[in-house]
Amino acid sequence: MDLGIAGKWALVCAASKGLGFGCAQALVAEGVNVVINARTAGPLQQAAEKLRATAAYWARASGQKPPQVIAVACDITTPEGRAAVLSAAGGPGVNVDMLVNNAGGPPPGDFRDWQRDQWMAAVDANMLTPIELIKAVVDGMAARGFGRIVNITSSAVKAPIDILGLSNGARSGLTGFIAGLARSELAAKGITMNNLLPGKFDTDRLQATFVGGAAKTGQTPEAFRASQQALVPAQRFGTAAEFGAICAFLCSQQAGYVNGQNILADGGLYPGTF
Repeated sequence: MDLGIAGKWALVCAASKGLGFGCAQALVAEGVNVVINARTAGPLQQAAEKLRATAAYWARASGQKPPQVIAVACDITTPEGRAAVLSAAGGPGVNVDMLVNNAGGPPPGDFRDWQRDQWMAAVDANMLTPIELIKAVVDGMAARGFGRIVNITSSAVKAPIDILGLSNGARSGLTGFIAGLARSELAAKGITMNNLLPGKFDTDRLQATFVGGAAKTGQTPEAFRASQQALVPAQRFGTAAEFGAICAFLCSQQAGYVNGQNILADGGLYPGTF
C-alpha cells in the first residue's frame, strides 16, 4: 500500500534506537524526509546512517530522489533543544507534516522514594515537552491542510504498572490533553492526533523494567523476562519494526479519519473488551 506521504517531513523524537528508530525507519521507507533527535550524538549518527541506507533503497525502488535524513543531537526537553530540531539546517523548521513524540520513560521504582524533582522531570519529558512541540508545529499543519501527530505513550496508560508510577502519571496527563485537543477545530483542518501505546516490545527500556521487576521478586532478570513473555498471548515480545509500521499508517493519507484514539499494541496482553 502506498501511504501517500512521500516527500513530506517528519520529526521523530528519541529516534536513535528502539521504538523511535522503528518509527523513523518505517517513515523513511515510505519516502518521508525525517529529522531525528536523541541526546547522544554517536548512537544518533549511527541511526542516521541506517536510515540513509533505507532512503537509498526506497530511491532505487521508486526511481525518485532519496528522502533526507537529518540528525540533531540535543536535549528535546529544553527550549534550546526544541529550537535546534525545529530549525535544523536544511530541515523542515515549522513545516513539519508529521510529529512523532517520544521520550525515554522515567525509571521504575517505589513511589515513596521519588522526590519533587523526579516527578517534574517525568512530567516535563513525557507531557510538557510533547505539548510544546505540538504547539510549535500545529499551526503550520493547519495552514497546509495536513498534519499527523503520534504520541508514543505506554500500555501503562490503559493498564497501570505499579513500579512505573512516574510514567503512569506523566503519560496519562498527556493522554488527557490529547483527548481534548484532537477534537478541537484542528480536526477539520486535516490534523489527526493519536496515541500509540506499546506493550512489551523488545527494547532497552523493557530490559530495564525486567531488572527492576526481578529485584522486587527475587528472580534473575532472565527468569523474570521468561515469565513476562509467557504472559503475552502471542508468546513473544513485539519488534520495533512492527511498531514503526503502525506509526507509519497513522501518519498516512488513509488514516485521515482516525483521530483522538489510543492504539494499543501489546500482543493481546490487555484482557479487557474496551
